This record gives sequence, C-alpha cells and structure tokens, in this order.
Amino acid sequence: MDAVERAKRDLVIANRILAHHKVVDAYGHVSIRHPLDPARHLLARSTGPAIVEVGDIVEYTHDGVPTSPETRSLYLERFIHGAVYAVRPDVHAVLHAHAEDVLPFTISAVPFRPVLQNVGDMGASIPVWDIADKFGTSTDLLVRNLAQGQDLAGVLGRGRVALMRSHGFVSTGRTLNDLVRLSVYIPRNARVLMAAMRMGGDIKGLHPGEVEARLAIDPESPAMRRGWELWAREAGCAHLLD
Repeated sequence: MDAVERAKRDLVIANRILAHHKVVDAYGHVSIRHPLDPARHLLARSTGPAIVEVGDIVEYTHDGVPTSPETRSLYLERFIHGAVYAVRPDVHAVLHAHAEDVLPFTISAVPFRPVLQNVGDMGASIPVWDIADKFGTSTDLLVRNLAQGQDLAGVLGRGRVALMRSHGFVSTGRTLNDLVRLSVYIPRNARVLMAAMRMGGDIKGLHPGEVEARLAIDPESPAMRRGWELWAREAGCAHLLD
C-alpha cells in the first residue's frame, strides 16, 4: 500500500473514531496533510464523519480548491484546514468540531484550561476566536472563505487548540493519531471542568511544567497510540488497520 492510500485509510479511521466518541456528529470534519506534498491536504467530501469511505476523500491545495475536478458537495468550512496548514508546517492533521461540552467556554469569560492529564498537551492557554471581531455581526458564524480561515489560524497562532465563539473548536495534531487522541479527550476535559465548577471552590488545573512535560511526549510512542487500534475496532473499521 502506498503512502497516499495509507493516509486515506487512516483518515477514514479518524472520522469513524471521532464520530463514535461523539466529538463530531453529522457535522464536523478532520483532515491530514498530504504525505508526499506538504502544500496539499486530504479531506472528505461533504458527508457525515461516521459514514466516510476511502472514495470520499478529496485532495486539496491550501486555498480550499480540489486538485482535480470535483462535482460532489464539499464542506463549506474546508478553508479552516488549508489556512492552518499554510502557516503551520508542524501541523499534520486538523479537526473542526462542535462538541457541546466545549461550547459554554466559547461564550463565557471562564477560560478553558487543561484539568486532565490526557489533554495537558493542548496547552495551558486556549484562545477564543470571535468571527464578529473582524467580519461583523451579520455572518452565519461559518468559516466560508479563506480570509476567515486565515483570521482563525492567526488566533490559533502556535497553539494546538482554539475555541470558536458560539460555534465549536479547531484542534491540531503533530500526527493524525495525535490529533484524534487529543480531540477525544477535549470534551471530557470540558465535562470535568464544568463539574468541578459546580462544586465550587478553587480548581486546580495542570501546572505549566506538567503541560510542557505532556508536550514533550512522543505522540507516536506506544502509550500514545494505545487508543488508535482499540477505538478503530470499536468504531467498526478494524478492516482498515491492515
């Protein structure tokens, strides 16, 4: 199997895992940088992540344009992915999702921060992007063009995660497995943080040194890949692992 075919199969697995864990539902999308051409990336056509197949994967340049003629519907917010890849050579996978557990932190002054060790590598400070800051208060909150995607990528900066006001979040990975693992735990972190807030009192998050220690772990080490095969099997796509 060549590198491109492997990447497509892995991208299908990522879609299925993220849907199985309810990080995405009918909406949301995940991409991977092209394994042979860093100026391109792979992303499915517009379809539900739980039913993505290898034949649904489309190759794009980072301006959101397919590299081959495409008559099928495409994700409206595909510009998020290319905008991030264009300015972040360290990023090899991107997710946009709308997990409801995260949404309260996009509309309140309460910062979203890591309180679970599994999300320590999302960083200590998570910015919130508000489309209205630059594009006014009459948008539908969707990232419909490259300029909006670039503005979002600018707020993300060198980080791994950015929230999107009243919308969702974008997360990045050094590898596809790295992205999937982190993104599965982001809503869980939100639930634990909200539960602790309801209890009242001071909340202890991760210390800066603990965040740095998590970031230093090899994302492809056996421990960090442990979920990939299990979650793929649970999501019904074990046949794509080989």
